[in-house]
Amino acid sequence: MLGSTHGTLTTTSRPARVAACGERPGPAVHGTATGPEDVDVSGRPLHADVPDLDRLFRPETVAVIGASDTEGRPNTGITRQLLSWSERVGARLHPVHPTRPTVFGLPCLPSVGDLPERIDLAVLLVGDPLPVIEELGGAKAAFAVAFASGFAETGAAGAAAQARLAAAARQAGVRLLGPNTNLNAFERFRDDLTGPAIALITQSGHQGRPVFALQELGIRLSHWAPTGNEADLECADFISYFATRPEVGAIATYVEGLKDGRAFLLAADRAARHKVPVVAVKVGRTEAGARTAASHTGKLTGADEVVDAAMRQFGVIRVDGLDELQDTAALLARARPPRATGIAVYSISGGTGAHFADLATAAGLELPALSATKQRELHQWIPEYLSVANPVDSGGHPVGDRRGRKIIDALLADPSVGVLICPVTGPFPPMSDKLVRDLVAAAEETDKLVCVVWGSPVGTEDAYRSTLLGSSRVATFRTFANCVTAVRAYLGHHRFTADYRSPFDDAPRTLSPSARKAQALIRPGEQLSEHAAKQLLRAYGIRVPREQLVTSAAAAVRAAGLVGYPVVMKASGPRLAHKTELGLVKIGLTSASQVRDAYRELTDIARYEGLPLDGVLVCQLVGRGVEMVVGISPDPLFGPTVTVGLGGSLVEVLRDTAVGVPPFGEERARSMLAELRGHALLGGVRGAPPADVDALVETVLRVQRMSLELSGELAELDINPLVVLERGQGAVALDALAFCR
Repeated sequence: MLGSTHGTLTTTSRPARVAACGERPGPAVHGTATGPEDVDVSGRPLHADVPDLDRLFRPETVAVIGASDTEGRPNTGITRQLLSWSERVGARLHPVHPTRPTVFGLPCLPSVGDLPERIDLAVLLVGDPLPVIEELGGAKAAFAVAFASGFAETGAAGAAAQARLAAAARQAGVRLLGPNTNLNAFERFRDDLTGPAIALITQSGHQGRPVFALQELGIRLSHWAPTGNEADLECADFISYFATRPEVGAIATYVEGLKDGRAFLLAADRAARHKVPVVAVKVGRTEAGARTAASHTGKLTGADEVVDAAMRQFGVIRVDGLDELQDTAALLARARPPRATGIAVYSISGGTGAHFADLATAAGLELPALSATKQRELHQWIPEYLSVANPVDSGGHPVGDRRGRKIIDALLADPSVGVLICPVTGPFPPMSDKLVRDLVAAAEETDKLVCVVWGSPVGTEDAYRSTLLGSSRVATFRTFANCVTAVRAYLGHHRFTADYRSPFDDAPRTLSPSARKAQALIRPGEQLSEHAAKQLLRAYGIRVPREQLVTSAAAAVRAAGLVGYPVVMKASGPRLAHKTELGLVKIGLTSASQVRDAYRELTDIARYEGLPLDGVLVCQLVGRGVEMVVGISPDPLFGPTVTVGLGGSLVEVLRDTAVGVPPFGEERARSMLAELRGHALLGGVRGAPPADVDALVETVLRVQRMSLELSGELAELDINPLVVLERGQGAVALDALAFCR
């Protein structure tokens, strides 16, 4: 953390305190937060603002500003596409152009002011959309789409122009999509496909093409929201809207930069409440990726570890590639909830099964050993010398006759099996044709998930193109890795949503007595001394050692007698961060003479270094335990975040930390500990007793409460080390740093 003894754990920038609930212009919203009960104690909203986007995606009236039918002009192709789209959705289209009497045979109006009726959607084919947005306010238009570029993606001047555009939209009461967006929302979607659909959100239109192309494989797509620069409407708005659409089975999104961290969390929370999976590619994992994203959309990408933690905390499934996005979203959209979590791998080759089992097990999937009874049943059709414990190796020949279907049915009938995966590394007709026919037929008769990996690089085989892709009940993949990723996401999503309880329901809405005590200790713009920082912790019920602050050697001796030998002595002052390195800590003092000498040495060093002191701390020597770090850091997108990890003097080297984004509950605090590489230390290793994990979790939750209640006053907090003692003995904060806003 900034200025911390223990190094930088997360981002150190200090954003201004988030406003309560920004006003949202335009059409009516569902679940809009308006009253004080709808914000938490930090002033952040607790409910998603959900714009009614029906009139954007299914308008009754459309105006095309800058319409053209002159061949060779860019606007002509766009106008033609919008005219075709309007006809498909049943909308009346009004071309607007100052010099054209007609466009494609339709009467063309000279200005926005001449529109004959209220407009649901205005599409702006003009270089400068600002004047048009202002005019649309008078016409009471609901939505506008601005394709023009040259805004925040170009730098400071463009960002200022985009801010003016957003302000004009708010003033006009128009919800704006873009600028720097495209025509993806007006594509021709296949209307002959059935079943749950994927709703797609992309900031870069081209990145959505692979998901859109899933329609050619028989997978339904319901919407495509190309958000562009997100001057107004953003990714979170569309997630919130899609989460309650009855036709949407999964939401797929490509995110370059989040506009509002809290809005994104509320949208993800809304999706989790409705058990709708959100699958996301979020760029910016690397410095190069973050630079590129900022230049493309004009937004910060945020500290990636915080984004990753926030997504995981609210059930957003983060994937890396567009191929993973399409395969994972397709599976989650269409698969029924699992009956069991066990995976059965069935193949015609022992090598294929072993390879897939390795990948699946490494990804954390469970491959239960089949019972002896089940194995005897399978050996009715599979030679005894082949393994059927799981993976199941048929040897190939049984798939070509009646035995093939019996094997599949027997595996699906096993109560420990929730997913059957059949990897086919390459076609071997006619047996592979018979195999996939049996798999498809079995999938139609079971409520368990059946997956096939068709590994042929050709992909033109009839067994693949017609049989597998013709089934809505079989999930088909082209690679082992994508199958593993999607199945893990499928089981993880249903596990997450089965017991999901929104942390926003329990978020504190009023200040606690602890906050009032703590606020009296805040010194705006200053770093608190260790003594003052520990008083802050005491105010929130976080245990610190017995200690006294003294200003003379004689007082130090008296304090040592009261605290109890042996003692620790430390210099305490508002500018001290690296006390150990400066020799400003003395440990294990056992006599009055040692205490007097230590006091003089500590004050002499501070005087020589020019460090002002508020005194010297005489502290209880706390027994051994697991040294942890717990702290508060600001994030430019999400506000205050809570970090927990392995602490002590090597915290900067180990960098073994996990992040929580408030609000969160006890379950998330425990899962943060489980994410640590060194979490086994808390269970006791090499004869050490188990640590008091309950006390550690309680400390994390108290620090979280502090982060919310003092978000406007406390910039950063660093407790290191927090010594977690033996189970039942608690946790003690041995040192603390606090930075005030």
